[in-house]
This record gives sequence, structure tokens and C-alpha cells, in this order.
Amino acid sequence: MTTENPSIKISRILHAGYIFESNNEQIAFDPIFENPFSHNCYAYPSVKFDNDKIKKLNLSAVFISHYHDDHCSLESLNLLNRNTPIYIYCIFEELFLMIRDLGFVHVHSLKIDVPVIVGSFEVIPRRALDEDVDSLFQIKAAGFNILNVVDSWIDEETLSVLIKNKPWDMILWPFQTMREIEVISPLRAMPAPKTLPIEWLQQLQALSPSYVVPSSCQFLQESWSWYNNAFFPITYSQFKKEVESSSENLRVLRLDPSDSVVLTNTSARPAPPLSFIECLEKQKVDYIYSPQLTPPTTAVIATHFAPLKSNQLEKVKHYCLHGLLNKYKTLEHSEQGYFLKPRLWRLSLYDHTGARTDFTYRLQNDSIELVTNDITTINWLTEVPIAKLYAALESGETLTSMYIRINDQFFSPEIEKELLDADISADPLIRCLFDGVFGAYQKMQLERITARNAINHNNS
Repeated sequence: MTTENPSIKISRILHAGYIFESNNEQIAFDPIFENPFSHNCYAYPSVKFDNDKIKKLNLSAVFISHYHDDHCSLESLNLLNRNTPIYIYCIFEELFLMIRDLGFVHVHSLKIDVPVIVGSFEVIPRRALDEDVDSLFQIKAAGFNILNVVDSWIDEETLSVLIKNKPWDMILWPFQTMREIEVISPLRAMPAPKTLPIEWLQQLQALSPSYVVPSSCQFLQESWSWYNNAFFPITYSQFKKEVESSSENLRVLRLDPSDSVVLTNTSARPAPPLSFIECLEKQKVDYIYSPQLTPPTTAVIATHFAPLKSNQLEKVKHYCLHGLLNKYKTLEHSEQGYFLKPRLWRLSLYDHTGARTDFTYRLQNDSIELVTNDITTINWLTEVPIAKLYAALESGETLTSMYIRINDQFFSPEIEKELLDADISADPLIRCLFDGVFGAYQKMQLERITARNAINHNNS
């Protein structure tokens, strides 16, 4: 790539993962080399990775926008040369320690608005709406200016900074509004909007890029999962139609896994795909959202998971009888909220046959006790496959893959009225499993990798 005809190559890995190439240098963003990844996220379209080729990559640096397991996976990083510089936006020192424990020598913390120079690249982290979690990336090389929004939202303050940095040659824009909370409590979910968020169109018009790439959210769940028709309400075709209709200057460019384009001052022309990814679906797939879909019961969902062994069942039972209560008492509790009043909460676990086991608790603010007598009237219901609860305790299973169902029934009129203002994320099981917990997924990955390496070393 010469300065006489400046160009930059952009290639899609998967989900929010990209490789940028300029002057024979390559940098990667949020690389995921796994299918499935993040427990139950299957590449869409389906792909196959060639790990041997990935191990031969000569990346000048890797940039990670945030710690979520669909952006920062130790199994994926484990394929890379340990001298590869890793730059991460994260406020938790634990993540940096884990990646160093994986063997990486050069691990750096990113700061908002502080540029990082890697060869001919300049990468500037920009503030995301949730600055305790996410970051955006501004990438400059060969005279081009590209914005990678990853899967964040942009507030007005950041937007004003980005407008001052115009013109933009390309924006990688997160094009989905995932219904993560709605699938947890579908009985109480509001219908999905039929159009894109108006602020997306306004922000894209204000930024006025030459090309918009629909980015992130490039996956489906298990083939049997009802989430596949309920989680993603926006199609590629809808995104393209609405964005391009909103302004005659906006052009949508779709990149599937392995797809590459060379961006020049006058065009974005197709380029040879990434050699380490084989796309198994040749046609352009798209999402199918079914708002009238009736979700299967948790009892039915649980039958898709393997039975637990006796020691695994015992671990879950001990947690429900003791560990959960102890953890709940350590949580910070609001002076407002649904559980400020006395509530009876039922936790229902379903095994591989669909059989149910109930645990009932009496809660009030920071107080919790197990109720052993038969209770017919409850105020809150949490259902989950027992295999998924075990996985959360043992292997870092995350909320979006647990198939938790909350309040999937109608209560008395009085309770229903109070539930109108209740926060689903205040669910006691969710809080006990995830409040104050950082990097459980990566910790379990590191343990598995370390154990594998020890076995391989002993066998060599």
C-alpha cells in the first residue's frame, strides 16, 4: 500500500472483531476466533476457523474495547503470539493480570482520548455511554478516519467530540437492539419498535460517514432456541433501507465474517477474504423476528441440557440452601425498590426431564430466610434450568445464556400493580450470581487453559 494511492484494508472476523491493514501492518479489534463463543453464540452466517493459520498471524497489536466475554475471550487470545501487544479498555486490574498470566508480555491499559501509536496506525479510545464498561475506537491510518462504535451507544458529549473529528470515511455501527431483558421476562415485555431508534439516524446524519457497516450482534443461539426469533428485532435489510433513506449521503456496506474491503478515497472495493475463516453459508442470511412467538416453558427448555451428575446436583442444592442466602446478605440494598417490603420469592429449578424443584424464600431488603412450609401465594418467581444454574456456579455462565425466566405468570391484581415499577435486574438470583462479580468467564477459561497446558507439558 503506497502513499501515492492511499488505501486501508478492513476485514471482518466475527461479531465485533476486525482486522485493519495498512503499510503491511495489521491490528485487530475485539478478535473472537471461536464458534460458538460466549457459551451459546453461534456465528451467523456460520463459519469455521483454521487455528493453525490464526497462530501464524503477525499482528502489530490487539485492541479490546471492553471485558465482556463476546469481546475479550482468553481462548481466542491463546492462539496469538505472546509478544503481541494487547491494549484493553477496562477499569478492573484483574483482567490485565489474567492476560499476563496467559503469557502475554505487553499488556496495556487504554485511557479515553489518549492516542496509541502502532506503526502507521493511530488508535484513540473514545468515551462510550457506559464509560465504566465500554469504549469506542477512532482509527487513523493512511489518511483515513474510521470510527468503530463496537456495541455501545453514543451520548451527546461524545457525539460533539466525534463531529469535531469529521470527516469520517467509515463507521462500524452496532445495528441491533438486543432484547436481553425482554426474553428474560417475555410475559411482561413491551413490543419491539418497528423502526430504528431515531437517535441512530440523527447521529449518523450528523457524522455523515462515506460508509456505514452494520456491526456487532453477528450470531444466533442454539438451533432449537426460541431466542433466534425473539432476541434480534432488526434485519440487515431493514437497517440498510432506513439508514440510506434517511440521507442521500449514507451508504450501507455489509461485511460478513472473512469479508474484506479496500477503502480508497473514491471507493470501497471487495478484497480477498481472510484466509483463516471459511464462511459455510454462501447466501446472505438475515434475521427473522417473530413478535407473536409463544416462548416455550422453562420445563421444555431444560430438556435440551444434559443431566447433572449427583455431585453437581449436590452443589446446586447446597447453593440454594446456604450459599445463596449468605451471598444475598452481603449485597448492597436500595432504600427503594420492590423488595423493600416483605416478599415471598420462589426459585424453581428444572432438570433434564422437565421436573421441577422449588425453593421458597422470604425476603425484605437485606433479610432472607428459607421457607420450609408449603406456600401457595408468592410475590416473585424465578425459573431456570438446573444445568444452567450449575454452569453459572462452576464455569462462568453468563446471564444471556442461562435461559432464566422471571415472573412468567400473572399474580394478584395488587402484586401486578406493584410489579409495574419493579426492576427485572433486581431479581434475587441474578443479583446473587452477578452483583460484584467480575471476569468469571475469563477466570474459568484461564483455569481450563492452564490445566490443558499442564497436561500437554506432562505428555510431551
